[in-house]
Amino acid sequence: MRLFILGLGYSARHFVRQFGGSFSHIAGTVRDPGQRNDLAGIEVHAFSGSNPARETVERIRDADVLLVSIPPGANGDPAIAAFGEVLAAGHRRKVIYLATIGVYGDHGGAWVDESTPPLATFDRTRQRLAAEQAWTETAHGDVAILRLAGIYGPGRNALVTLQAGTARRIIKPGQVFNRIHADDIASAIMAAVNHRGGGIWNVCDDEPAPPQDVIAYAAKLMGVVPPAEEPFETAEMSAMARSFYASSARVSNAKLKQELGVTLAWPTYREALDALWRDGEGR
Repeated sequence: MRLFILGLGYSARHFVRQFGGSFSHIAGTVRDPGQRNDLAGIEVHAFSGSNPARETVERIRDADVLLVSIPPGANGDPAIAAFGEVLAAGHRRKVIYLATIGVYGDHGGAWVDESTPPLATFDRTRQRLAAEQAWTETAHGDVAILRLAGIYGPGRNALVTLQAGTARRIIKPGQVFNRIHADDIASAIMAAVNHRGGGIWNVCDDEPAPPQDVIAYAAKLMGVVPPAEEPFETAEMSAMARSFYASSARVSNAKLKQELGVTLAWPTYREALDALWRDGEGR
């Protein structure tokens, strides 16, 4: 299989490290290849949202699997705008679109699943829903939409933020989030590649939890005093950061396990942080 990745970000790179051997050829895009030295074994193409090179278009046309991790903007999905014609005219391929559980909106901490109607109250979540629909149409229904929870993993976790002095414990009563380790995202992507047909799957852990609990657990592992609690109402945050606290829901991953057969390597943040700490994270 030939794999093309639109947006070689954190999750996509982790997928290649874990499952790259399953593909005969791997290529993908970054904004500026000259700034990247961590993409060994991947044919890198420059793409910043428009005017793609002919070689990039050809690689996408010939790809058997297209992994999309470029977010949409106010003007729609830039990848569809740039490559829509070649995708429509080329051979059938499997499309994996990395979306977000943020489209469910606020459910007051209640459980939601893929059958729950989205409550997109922010521009970014409305844009995400529109992009899901656009990719479904472009791929003639053969698209796996993976709605990801809060992403963490090596180099990107509570241990690292505590070490850097940037961790905070913002307290909003009743607030819960789901998370997902990069290893489990990679497993979900590979399961979707091998699954016949398209669909929507939540890619999240087993235990939605208050964000301050994760910081406290990481601090315990490190043997340090956790940051002081800050009431949400008075905490200084950017508008973007504050908006993430506007939604609270417990997201089910039952469909991911049942239909795609994914067994999570890290079902909760505790097992994952234990392993990351043993591997030297946060030291």
